[in-house]
Amino acid sequence: MPHRIKVSDLFEALAERLKLSWVAGQSGSDKAIISEKSDSSTGIIAGPLNYIHPNRVQVIGHAEESYIEGLGPHGRKRAMEQLFDNQPALVVLVSGIEGPPELAERAEAAGVPLMRSPLPDSQVLDNLQYYASLFLSEKTTLHGVFLEVLGMGVLLTGDPAVGKSELALDLITRGSRLVADDAPEFTRIAPDIVSGTCPPLLREFLEVRGLGILNIRAMFGDSAIKRTKYLRLIVHLMRMSTEQISSMDRLSGAHADRNVLGVSIPQVTVPVAPGRNLAVLVESAVRNHLLRLKGYDAAEVLIERQQQAIMEQG
Repeated sequence: MPHRIKVSDLFEALAERLKLSWVAGQSGSDKAIISEKSDSSTGIIAGPLNYIHPNRVQVIGHAEESYIEGLGPHGRKRAMEQLFDNQPALVVLVSGIEGPPELAERAEAAGVPLMRSPLPDSQVLDNLQYYASLFLSEKTTLHGVFLEVLGMGVLLTGDPAVGKSELALDLITRGSRLVADDAPEFTRIAPDIVSGTCPPLLREFLEVRGLGILNIRAMFGDSAIKRTKYLRLIVHLMRMSTEQISSMDRLSGAHADRNVLGVSIPQVTVPVAPGRNLAVLVESAVRNHLLRLKGYDAAEVLIERQQQAIMEQG
């Protein structure tokens, strides 16, 4: 989990999607919504107005507004005091409501950010909770180049200087899309799904020895970049001699599984040797993996044909 997620981070990420606007309390934009002290056992960061178990992000909609209005002047004053005594990181008015008249003034005085969204509470809560869950999920960084190859998320791994970036560049010229070079970040967003993305600092860049840093978006256009992608296959590049290549299983190849954040990801080892077209091999590995996912195994089909031929000859 990252060290700290501030209100300003959330606003930058969701302002356009939720049509958020500031109402008051911008002095509190550095308040932490998620930090190392956050309780991740429940995973609940945002929720409807709750005085008993206050949420870090308190959401006020039509139901909460009607409840507060029904308390009368004295009760409404006490409700506002309790709301800010609980020190929420953020209060969000949804469905375009104005909220209690004194809410903006109290938020400004307490330095608590107050925002408004015209969207319904269910939509706002879903987006807030999804945003929070991404940061509460398990994460890891793997060395390699992460690409979308033929629609599939593929991580190229291997020893330094084995040719990962050159291969990635070759694949990009053939229509693949770059997600991240060198240090892609992976998050388990579901029990069996790992999603990869690129750290903001490295986004769009690819380092190729001899050429230096290349801006893939500037060179190949927006279509050559992909923001996120599910990790479905790992292609491990390994330098091998002719003798080592000859000793590999000629029927099944070098297939294995690699554990990434508790999810088993298929891995295929591709030998690196002079004269081998690695881009074609990687694309073929992806196509073959797609066939295997559908239940087709070329090696098994060949073995069955051989057995059938032996039986017919006998």
